Order: sequence, then C-alpha cells, then structure tokens
Amino acid sequence: MTGVSEHPDTNHIRVAVVDDHEMFRAGVIATLQPAFTIVGQAGDVDSSVAMIAQTKPDVVLLDVHVPGGEGGGGTEILTKALSYSPNTAFLALSVSDSAQDVGAVIRAGARGYVTKTINATDLVAAIHQVSEGYAVFSPKLAGFVLSAFQGAPAAGADNDVNADEELDRLSSREQEVMRLIARGYTYREVAAELFISVKTVETHMSAVLRKLQLSNRSELTRWATVRRII
Repeated sequence: MTGVSEHPDTNHIRVAVVDDHEMFRAGVIATLQPAFTIVGQAGDVDSSVAMIAQTKPDVVLLDVHVPGGEGGGGTEILTKALSYSPNTAFLALSVSDSAQDVGAVIRAGARGYVTKTINATDLVAAIHQVSEGYAVFSPKLAGFVLSAFQGAPAAGADNDVNADEELDRLSSREQEVMRLIARGYTYREVAAELFISVKTVETHMSAVLRKLQLSNRSELTRWATVRRII
C-alpha cells in the first residue's frame, strides 16, 4: 500500500485499526495518517474492545480473524464494542472474501467489507463513505452482502453441517491459509499476503491436510470447491 496525499475533508475523521498482523497494521496506519487521525490500534479481541471503548473512534478498520476473547474474532469485537461505542462505524478489512465471513460481520453490525487487495486511494474513500453512513463493499462481495441483508443463506456459503464440522477443526489462521491455497496461491504468495514466513505456511498447510484427511492441494481445492467456501 502506498501513501496518499492529505485530504482536508477527511483528516478530522478518527480511525482505529484492528489487525493481528503487526507489520500489516503498521503499514495501514502509515498509509492513512496523512488523511485521518489515528486514535488507536490493537491485535486481539480483548485489547480491541478496550481500545474502542476508550477512544470511541469514528471508524474502525476491522480484520475478521483476530485472536483472543472467546474465539469469535471480528464478530465478537463488533458485538462487544458497539455497546460501548454505538456511533462507531466498522469497516471490515480482511484477506478473506468468503460468504461466511462477510455474512457474519454484516449481521454483527459492520457497515462495510473490503478485502486487503484494496489500494490506498480506494481505502481512504471507503473510510470516508462509511463515516458518512454509507455501506461500502468490494464489488465481488455484492451478492453475499445482499443475501446477508435479506436474511437468506449467502450465495456460495456452505450450509452443510458436516462441512461446518470439518471447518471447525481448523484454526482461523489455518482457514486463511486453506482458502488462499485452494484459490491457487503459491506458498510464497500466501506468505506475502498474510505476513508470515513460507515455512509457517508449509506448517499450516500440513496441519490443514492432516485435519481434513486430504493428500495434496489438488484434493484441497476440490474439497473447498464442492463446499463452496472459496
């Protein structure tokens, strides 16, 4: 993400950043500081809720998969933090573009959802829009969002109980790695996307295959495609 020039009409907006990847969080903050007032940052559920309760930001950039708390990640933060800061707008900023994740955070109260492939200019615009009360979503997520607001099962979401049980075997990080690998990312690309080492990706991938009782990434891609979770 490259830096953006200062926008006089947005630099009064108070923004907080929640993401468990410290390097990514620092990069986002450096990108946004010319345009907004950064009032806080956090990397887990409990510290995020406490930070939001204390600073009451106008907008929170929220990763979906954040550790800590009771294991609910971004949806848990939303549920708890909105009771302390009801006027805060939440914009999910996540590597995940799964219907499950999109539907969960929208129902929990997020005003928008964009993926981490967004460029700096568009992210600044998205923050400005949600601060004014508009809903903002990455274009490819529109169908998921419509289904979530209508209360219907999101298109592409897997509602099969067995699939849910299989997914529950994986940690949040393993699910992130699984989805990227199933989409065709190389280990190096996954490492760059998630700000982890290639060795760590290999470790997570081995755990995913073992837990799902699969032999290779081709089987994983078929498994994820059949369940429509990529």
